[in-house]
Amino acid sequence: MTDEPQSFHQDCIALANELHRRGRVDRRTLIKGMAALGVVPVAAGGARAQGTREITMVNWGGIANQGFGRFYGEPFMAENQGVRVVQDSSGPSLGRIRSQVEAGRVAWDLCDSSSSSSIQLGALNLVNKVDYSIVPKDTVIDPSFTLEFGAAPYSFSSVLVYDKTKFPEPPKNWADFWDLRKFPGTRLLRRDALASLDAAMMSLGRTKENLYPLDVRAALARVREIRRNLIFWTSGSESEQAMRSGEAVMGMIWHTRAKVLHEETQGRITWDWNQGVLQQGIFVIPRGNPAGELAQRLLGSMLSKPDPQVGLLQFLGNGPTHKEAAAKVPENFRIFNPTDPANAAKQVVIGADWWGQNYIATNAEYLDAITG
Repeated sequence: MTDEPQSFHQDCIALANELHRRGRVDRRTLIKGMAALGVVPVAAGGARAQGTREITMVNWGGIANQGFGRFYGEPFMAENQGVRVVQDSSGPSLGRIRSQVEAGRVAWDLCDSSSSSSIQLGALNLVNKVDYSIVPKDTVIDPSFTLEFGAAPYSFSSVLVYDKTKFPEPPKNWADFWDLRKFPGTRLLRRDALASLDAAMMSLGRTKENLYPLDVRAALARVREIRRNLIFWTSGSESEQAMRSGEAVMGMIWHTRAKVLHEETQGRITWDWNQGVLQQGIFVIPRGNPAGELAQRLLGSMLSKPDPQVGLLQFLGNGPTHKEAAAKVPENFRIFNPTDPANAAKQVVIGADWWGQNYIATNAEYLDAITG
């Protein structure tokens, strides 16, 4: 296992490649999906055409595909002649954004991030506030998807996945996850406090209405209770393989991986949306970004149109955040949509503000607890 936990967006790239290798998607669909994720390669040599304005999106890609963003890039470029959307896939970590801004050499315009990271970056004055006179704020399903320093054109969930053949009746919530007597066997948690400790608190009876602030001491004690029955994963593929091999009988994993397991096992391994932790796929704009207001306009385009978000859901399962998207999702995909009204109602939206203020210290305590 690697030391650094993989982000959800990194796992989307990895999952796309895995599905391609397994023959689940053809190359054309792969390229289209990569484009939807924002993996749009920079033109050879990186030179800009004369008179062309350029927006550089940054994510965790690294796949050498040709093509432009059919869901996000192409519509924006069609509406804005002379603008090119390109991709840098070197990874927009908080540290790298900080280095660029503090050195006064910002090369990035729109970076994949997270709700908690956007708050940390904002507190350090490293990213711009979202201009909600340009970016629509009333299109999203929940106010937490439009934060002060970032906005979310996609979503994802951490859900309870389980093997139906292992139990007379399936686990239905995080209290069942912690019940080793009724549901014996090895469990999975991510090697990261975010979502893991939220689940621990729900297992103690906290509801989504009173989940935050988290009682970190109680949550860590709860994890220690079943420490010997836990495997801690760092990448989506690890979590999927542990369930597929039978090494674990249940676990908290990303819903995109749960979807793959459900389909490949004909529902033997499946999941429950109940008490899922719904999270924001946030993009941020580094302070001093070279494209200036164009980055705000591209972000606005990503949030303003439901159809591209539905396309992304159909490719990998990333949840849309637009209010009108759920109604446009084909019937057979609605069970996989974390923001379908029926599915979202069962979940808790992660406390972005709390995690933004407490992630660094809390995650350090969590890692000490699970490795000590």
